[in-house]
Amino acid sequence: MSKTSLESKMNDESQLTYTEIDHGDGPLKIAMRLRKGRDDAPMLVWFSGYGSDMLGSKAEALDAYAGENGLAMLRFDYTGHGESEGAFKDGTISRWLADALKAIAHAAPERVIIIGSSMGGWLALRAVQELKAKAGAPAIEGLLLLAPAPDFTSELIEPDLTDAQCKALAENGYFAEQSIYGPEPTIYTAALLDDGRRNMVLTGIIETGCPVHIIQGKQDPDVPYKHALKLMSHLPADDVVLTLVQDGDHRLSRPEDIARMLTALSGLLETASEHRAG
Repeated sequence: MSKTSLESKMNDESQLTYTEIDHGDGPLKIAMRLRKGRDDAPMLVWFSGYGSDMLGSKAEALDAYAGENGLAMLRFDYTGHGESEGAFKDGTISRWLADALKAIAHAAPERVIIIGSSMGGWLALRAVQELKAKAGAPAIEGLLLLAPAPDFTSELIEPDLTDAQCKALAENGYFAEQSIYGPEPTIYTAALLDDGRRNMVLTGIIETGCPVHIIQGKQDPDVPYKHALKLMSHLPADDVVLTLVQDGDHRLSRPEDIARMLTALSGLLETASEHRAG
């Protein structure tokens, strides 16, 4: 068996593992799936969206792509999501960012390409800020943002709060609204909104220091495509590509959307390879 075939065989499956974090109210386990890969390529790191988990169709497609191409990949569930411990209602941007950074530290890659969906795009941008300021952190070689929702709490939710929702936040600490993606209502807490203001990124120039590819649906009911244009205006120092999908929705999970995501990722990997070779 050739070395290439052996590496492919070794990378047939991602392994479920856990790390632990304490947000000040007791230890919680973060569930992760880690796939080993080649040392000459960056690890792919998946950041899920609000209320989503690491077993969604986009994450699974990325993991399959990683396996086919001998790439390392990390995906994980924020606390209160999927297979991780904790209550969803306790979650905030700061807590979920800490989860993401703990998962990356556990995997200990030297280089990464981060792929973030919806809220995961916001957390990805915050993670880049934190990693760039930390000695010994992995180098970020690319960002792929799918329907990114940076600052969505203050930019997209708070401006449209109804009187009833404001009353629920004041009296109960949260409000719920019917979701178009499932039978369970989507919950937004006062703590999430408050903490969101402390993690805003659309307040000045965002310097990622790496190529960025944004894919945004023009028919997205949750994150208007103009929000992606606004994000792009805050990335003047980076090499940014924006792909607007004329009939794309928020999930971007159709076969053609998955193919578009993988093509964009392939481009980022090629750029990363050329940069190292040069």
